[in-house]
Amino acid sequence: MQMLNNRNIIPAFIFLIGSIFTSYGQQDPEYTQYMYNMSLINPAYATNDSEVINFGLLYRSQWVGAVGSPSTGSFFAHSTITDRVEGGISIYHDEIGDVVKNTNLFADIAYVIPVSTKANLSLGVKAGVSFYSTDFSGFEYSDSAPDPTFSENINRTFPNIGVGAYYFSENYYLGLSAPNLLKSKYIKDSSGIASEASEEIHMFFTGGYVFNLNKNLKLKPAFMAIGVVGAPISFDLTANVLINEFVEFGIGYRFGDAISGLANFSVSKSVRIGYAYDYTISNLGDFNSGSHEIILLINLSKSGKGYDKSPRFF
Repeated sequence: MQMLNNRNIIPAFIFLIGSIFTSYGQQDPEYTQYMYNMSLINPAYATNDSEVINFGLLYRSQWVGAVGSPSTGSFFAHSTITDRVEGGISIYHDEIGDVVKNTNLFADIAYVIPVSTKANLSLGVKAGVSFYSTDFSGFEYSDSAPDPTFSENINRTFPNIGVGAYYFSENYYLGLSAPNLLKSKYIKDSSGIASEASEEIHMFFTGGYVFNLNKNLKLKPAFMAIGVVGAPISFDLTANVLINEFVEFGIGYRFGDAISGLANFSVSKSVRIGYAYDYTISNLGDFNSGSHEIILLINLSKSGKGYDKSPRFF
């Protein structure tokens, strides 16, 4: 296969994504085990492994004990289609208390370009729909006249698309993506009152590396930055240690927000289970007992003969 000069294509694609990025507030769900949930974040995510189909399930309960705390459940399936094309589906359901519910269904397609004998660049797009609803029926108002912002429930469906780039080898990756490009408008102005909101564009910049300390020990640092105009940049820094390709422990820091502990282990060659706990260090820590996140990863062989490779690092 013909190699592509990465000095030309990477800056071009970064410029393409950067030119369409403008937004005003952070709204997308956040993940502590983001390195294993990459399909939801970046439609260009690729494995370059034709032998296996990847599945993942994740559930996150954020700010446990706080009134109206959010929770997120997600699912993805990913596989190679041809030697250059990979694709999959992703679903995530986000709730804020019992009031706001948002379900997103997406299909992804990515084209993998060999950049060198050891590295590849994948360019991807995703398309799907978002189902958005609110239920203000349980609200109690302190004023005699209810706030008009909460006077009408919403139940709507919106289309959405996303783009991404993913540069990877066996030991490292860098990703840049905007998974939701269409700024779905929930705003309805009446007498100068904005009674609804809008969904804004989020930019994700991710990266990770695997250091082989010895044959039984691997160090796996990773990071994720989320940018939204009008909101502070969210930055996660994580360091995991993989022991005997069986059990993994790590710590993470979300700047100004939380300190995390992570652990996962192999149930079998094909199944891995992980857990993460976030201890809130911001002012919100006075009102919650932290966040919990559990993930299930399954690698299934297409041949039906089992999957016995080393565990997926990213």
